[in-house]
Amino acid sequence: MRIAEKTGKTVEEAITACLNELAVDRDRVKIEVLEEPAKKGLFGLFGTRLARVRISCEDNPGILAADFIKKVCQVMSVNADAQVSKDGEHWHVNISGPELGILIGRRGDTLDALQYLTNLAVAKQLSERVRIVVDVEGYRLRREETLVRLAKRLSEKVKRTGTRIVLEPMNPHERRIIHTSLQDEARIATFSEGDDPNRRVVISLKRG
Repeated sequence: MRIAEKTGKTVEEAITACLNELAVDRDRVKIEVLEEPAKKGLFGLFGTRLARVRISCEDNPGILAADFIKKVCQVMSVNADAQVSKDGEHWHVNISGPELGILIGRRGDTLDALQYLTNLAVAKQLSERVRIVVDVEGYRLRREETLVRLAKRLSEKVKRTGTRIVLEPMNPHERRIIHTSLQDEARIATFSEGDDPNRRVVISLKRG
């Protein structure tokens, strides 16, 4: 739990200062008004008394991630919303809205960068590492299905021709999808070659 305590000329001013310090929305916090503002201080001798407020916030990695992503979208002038779910140790944030191609980029490059930054931002706020998976309207699932179909099709071509096939450069997650989808193929072997970001999967016949 994170806590902030601030003063202000009004209760609202103090609350706003607390929210800004914790970088959270008002509907996610508990607000305690410790002191109401007053025009006069003790015995009316020491001028005005400021309002004093304390707010507390339970840290939820998924919500922290969604808040960060929404702020990034605002900076980019992208109209988007974010839905949070949890699967085991993984938090999933799915972004929805019109014209979100700019958040995906070429072969998901921009989406991968956004996911990386989101994980860094959440880890910094929590002082611990968590696993945040960021998606845009199911793009990652569609991409995975596409890669599985591609791997199956190319493996059949390798069986017919006996010639190995080198795929386009992929990130580690996508390379893993190719390897996993063909791991039970009796005649097919897969391996990676090259260095990131140009590391590629090779599909070939097993030796012998």
